[in-house]
Formats: sequence, C-alpha cells, structure tokens
Amino acid sequence: MCEIYTDVSGVFTADPRIVPAARKLDRVSTEEMLEMAASGAKILHLRCVEYARRYGVPIHVRTSFDYQEGTWIVPDNHPGAETMEQAIISGVAHDRSEAKITVVGVPDKVGEAARIFETLAASEVNIDMVVQNVSAATTGLTDISFTLPRTDGQSAMGALARIQDEVGYEKLLYDDQVGKVSLIGAGMRSHPGITAKFFSALAAAGVNIEMISTSEIRISVIVDEAQVNTAVQATHTAFDLDAAEVEAVVYGGTGR
Repeated sequence: MCEIYTDVSGVFTADPRIVPAARKLDRVSTEEMLEMAASGAKILHLRCVEYARRYGVPIHVRTSFDYQEGTWIVPDNHPGAETMEQAIISGVAHDRSEAKITVVGVPDKVGEAARIFETLAASEVNIDMVVQNVSAATTGLTDISFTLPRTDGQSAMGALARIQDEVGYEKLLYDDQVGKVSLIGAGMRSHPGITAKFFSALAAAGVNIEMISTSEIRISVIVDEAQVNTAVQATHTAFDLDAAEVEAVVYGGTGR
C-alpha cells in the first residue's frame, strides 16, 4: 500500500474550486483514476497511477493536516476489488491546457492522414483527440481536427506548414481558447443513456460541443475555454454528484 499526502482530504468528484459541492470519493478503481488523471485531474500524476495498476499497489490519498481517511484507489486485481460497488459516474474532470488544430481542405485519398500524423510524431507532438469530417463529394476534400498540448502548438503548426505543398491541404486553423471536459465512470458499461444525458446537460447550459471522444468508461468533449466552468458545473449537477454539504477543505496549494 502507498499513502500519498496532499492538501485536500482525497479525490473529489470534480475540482472543488469550480464545484464547491463536489463529493469526496471513498473508493475508486485504478482504471477510473487513470482516466481522471489523463483528463486533467491533478491530484495524482498519471505515471503514479500507471505504476500502481501495473504492480497491484493500492493507493491511499489523504490530507496531511488531519487523521481522516481519504480516498482508496484500488487496482482491479486487488483482493476485494471485484466486490466493490462501482458508481455509474465517478467524476467530472477538466483540462485547460489543450489547443485545437484543424487542417482544412485535405485531399481525401489514401495516406494523407498518415502523412500528417507521421510528421507530428517526428516532431514529438502528443495528440489527444482526432476528428475527420466526411469529405465533400464535389471537392474530394476533408478537414482533420485534433487536440494537443498548448506547449506543442507552435511546433505542430511549423511542422505541418512544411508539408503543405506535399499534402496539398488548403490552410491551418489554430485555436488555443478551448478546454476539455470529461465524464468518467465504470458504470457507463452497463447503463445506457449516459451520453444523451451528458450532452443534454451541456445543451441546457448553453455549452456548444466542438469535438467528442470516448473510451469504454469516459466521454470527453472540447468546448470554448470560457464555458469550461459552466460545463463542469452543469454536468456535475445533472448526474447527481453534488453533496448536500460542502465536503472539500483546501489547506493550501491547488486543491486538486
């Protein structure tokens, strides 16, 4: 077992600075914690959770300011993990560190997408979400959009500019005023309608979705950065994650 002491009392269903009514989770699987860490939750580093899952080490995240029990992060192969009741939704994470690039007017033929992403890989650009539009029948052109860390934005733009003549795309669009909001929960596997409820909550809050990405236990959307807080709050409330009383106490630092 590994105990990690921090400035909050455990892992919460959302960032308490955005959602004061966020609830502390008593237990969460390493699978869910991996998705949370990869989606912007900062309380644990992604590599920390990866190691814990690989070697079957339970993690206890707790505050260093009192003796209360925090959150247990339990590997899937740990004794008793199979009997742990899984919540439908474990939390809402967000990430403001991403940017979006759209390659406009890419010839819709074999190998063009590969050439684009090979170029980005050679420049050591880490890609997150990818969307390709249906090509227009009259033009034979398509648009490819992807997200990446803002710190890689200018490197990616430069690398793509160098292959414009080779690929034959029309132009590049760069937007660093976006954020990612992710809904995470192992219960998604067995409960239909989660996606519809998520998107309906965003629509009711007036949040426009720019991109969508999913895994088995996660749904992520890209939205305007100015709407990230609204999206997180609306989603948290829609899935009944709000606590009756404020549970989060931040003693210092990030509170995440």
